[in-house]
Formats: sequence, C-alpha cells, structure tokens
Amino acid sequence: MSGTGWFEPSRPIRVEGGIRARSTRGSIGERWWSRRFVDILERVCDKGRLGRGRSYARSGQVLGLEIGPGLVTARVQGSRRTPYRVRVGIAAYDAGQWRDLTVALAAQALYRAKLLAGEMPPEIEAVFRGCGLPLFPDQRGLDMDCSCPDWGFPCKHLSAVLYVLAEAFDDDPFLVLAWRGMARDALLAALREAGGGAADDAGGAGGPGLFDVADTPFADRLADFYEPGVSPARLRERTGLPGTPPDLLLRALDPPPLAARRVPIPDLLRPAYQTLAESDDA
Repeated sequence: MSGTGWFEPSRPIRVEGGIRARSTRGSIGERWWSRRFVDILERVCDKGRLGRGRSYARSGQVLGLEIGPGLVTARVQGSRRTPYRVRVGIAAYDAGQWRDLTVALAAQALYRAKLLAGEMPPEIEAVFRGCGLPLFPDQRGLDMDCSCPDWGFPCKHLSAVLYVLAEAFDDDPFLVLAWRGMARDALLAALREAGGGAADDAGGAGGPGLFDVADTPFADRLADFYEPGVSPARLRERTGLPGTPPDLLLRALDPPPLAARRVPIPDLLRPAYQTLAESDDA
C-alpha cells in the first residue's frame, strides 16, 4: 500500500454476489478456532479500521476469496470502479514439519478420532506448540498487502477479508490447516495411515484388525487357557495408563445449542473442569 495519505470516500460501490458475513452485529466468528483467529487480529490491529472492515464484510464487499497453502487472496470493492487486490500470507509448513505434526496428532487417539470425525479439538494448538510450530499467526506472522492507497495497516479492505476468512473457518476448520499447507484429504489420509487405517480397523488388506484373533481350538489351550498372557513380573514393570482428561465428558457429548457472547458453552466450561481436576489432585 502506498504512503500518500489519500483516503477513499466512505461509501463503497455496492456489488452483487459478494461474500456477505453472516454475523450482522457484535463479534464475527462462532467456533473456538475462528474466535481464536479473530481475537488475535483484534488485539494487534487498528480497531477503527477493523470496525470499518466488519461493515465491508457484512455489506458483501469481498469478492472471490481463495485459500491456498500459505496464501489467501481476494478482491474487495471500494469506492473506485476497480476492486482492490488483497493478499494475506503466512508460513506454510513443509512436508517434514507436517510429518512431525501428523505423528504427534496420531499419537493422541482422541485428537486423531476427532479430526477423522471432522472436528477440531481445542488441544490441537498445544500439539502444534509442542512441535515448535504455531497453529494461528500473530501480526508478525501475517504478510498482508492491499492495492489500495490507504497507508493504514491493516486497511479496511484487508480487515474485511480477515473477517470473511474467519467465517470461512467457521464453516470448515480444516481450512486453517490447509492455509498452513496441509489439505483436509491429505491430512486425514496421513492420520489413517499413522493409526493403521480404516482397513486395519475392519481387518482388511492393510493388516490385522482390532478384532482379528487367532482361532485356536479350546482343546489345544486346556493347559494354558487360564494363564495370563504376561508374567506378573512384566506387569509390575509396566507404567500406568495415562490420566483421563478432565474435560473428557465435554468432548464426548454433543454441545448444547447455546453460547455466551458467541462462545460455545463447552469452551466456557472447560477451564472449570480443569480447575476442579487440579483441586481434586491437590
């Protein structure tokens, strides 16, 4: 963006077929991952331009949003006849980094199951941090540019695109990961492979399944049928099972159709469950 200090008139040219934000008032972003993204933006960006960007997003001024590895592109109709070109870039992780992330995610059975079911577990941020890779960018991790002459950063056109992007994340959480360089289908295939695959679970061609047990006649097992499969000495050497997450019930049950300030109830209750678990351990 140029530094001329020129500002376009406040009334943009109305367009048909633009991407109109569903939110008509208050904050934009309904799910925890989109709210996380918006909260970061609203902490680091100019509040005035973010406000004008929300108005642009709600008026349908954003055209042709495209999300790819490391880059979001869009056009935004302002007061000039030609729409402005907007780009928002972040670091897309390479194959080696995604291999580490996939292994870390697959190692957590519950997170793997949620992702395979199309859900984004809140703990995924901790998995990314454990690999030294942030899931969401801060202002320094965003490479933003707009063809408009407004020297403010981000301008209202960029802000509008960021809010529309947050609602796109609402619709499909895997777009967050696609922006970081891993498409949904590729990630799910990698998780299935790391966990043995759907064919394994069903006892298919991928290998022995969960319920594949050798069919040995009972007469051949009379001598050792009641013996443990592992010696008592080996059992004593084994470590204990990992503790149950305090918010397991919140994860397992369907969330109620309620929200407070557009934040889902389970996200509000999760810290309380954690506190109760810590007090119980004390």
